[in-house]
Amino acid sequence: MIIVLKPQTRRTDETAVLKEIRRLGYKPHVMRGVSRTVIGAIGDEASQPSLESLRAWPQVESVTPVQKRFKLVSREAHPANSTIRVGKDVVIGGPEVVVMAGPCSVEGEKQLMTTAEAVAKAGAKVLRGGAFKPRTSPYEFQGLGEKGLKLLAKARKATGLAVITELLSEDHVELVAEYADILQIGARNAQNFQLLIAAAKTGLPIMLKRGLSMKIEEWLLAGEYVLANGNRNVLFCERGIRTFETYTRNTLDLSAVPIVKKESHLPVVIDPSQGGGRADLVSAMCKGAVAMGADALLVEVHPNPKEAWSDGAQQLSLEGFARLMEEIRPLVQAVGRQ
Repeated sequence: MIIVLKPQTRRTDETAVLKEIRRLGYKPHVMRGVSRTVIGAIGDEASQPSLESLRAWPQVESVTPVQKRFKLVSREAHPANSTIRVGKDVVIGGPEVVVMAGPCSVEGEKQLMTTAEAVAKAGAKVLRGGAFKPRTSPYEFQGLGEKGLKLLAKARKATGLAVITELLSEDHVELVAEYADILQIGARNAQNFQLLIAAAKTGLPIMLKRGLSMKIEEWLLAGEYVLANGNRNVLFCERGIRTFETYTRNTLDLSAVPIVKKESHLPVVIDPSQGGGRADLVSAMCKGAVAMGADALLVEVHPNPKEAWSDGAQQLSLEGFARLMEEIRPLVQAVGRQ
């Protein structure tokens, strides 16, 4: 159930509503806006008393049943678009299309610093880079671990870019959270619910990638785990799904952008690098993502993609990334974004 309180409701009156919700056996989640407070009440509506009685309370504006399995991520819970603040200056979900860029893997200080300086100069706001890498083969490069995290922090200090990096294990939550501004949950862990809960408890923004064969409802429900554990800062990232097609590494589902934005108030990110697995497709897919309403782009960039330790075929060169930023700028402006 979604309970909307009237504007300028006093905190004591809000507390009374929360107490009643708990008394009836539901778990309340409070979302405070500029003028109104929205409360999502989670519980089994079939076996517990109805919250319809709250309609009679003078401080309550409306009580709306939510039929969807995902409650807190839904538009019913929060009709307005949510914005996610990253670090001091970056806001995702607002007027600006935010670009996150950097190498697939952190390989060393020179590689990372060169890339960070180049993407910052071209207009990126967030530096991406993998310190812990989930690889299909156990014999492939698995990342530099904490050393890679320290290099990302050094690049952040030098360039002012915020940092996004992948969290693979519950064992690494505190370590990765110490260095990151956004925690990325990758496709292979998209339904690792205990990892989602642990990540949520850090309070950091969580970028949740869509699983390899994940239905959109399952994806939204995975995001629900984060919100249900007290963290409203979720970004949904479409990175392509596995289909029968072999021309591309994955099939980038751009239809997910308007669908998720219709169903949820949370921002949507597109990863065109993983989406196609080919650097020559990145520009076109970025343009399509912007036209469809994506709030951010996640692009892989490397000083010398041919020598990359992982996924070189899908990474743009520094010059290629600078061209991409110039190419998408007129389109971003055409759709009314910054």
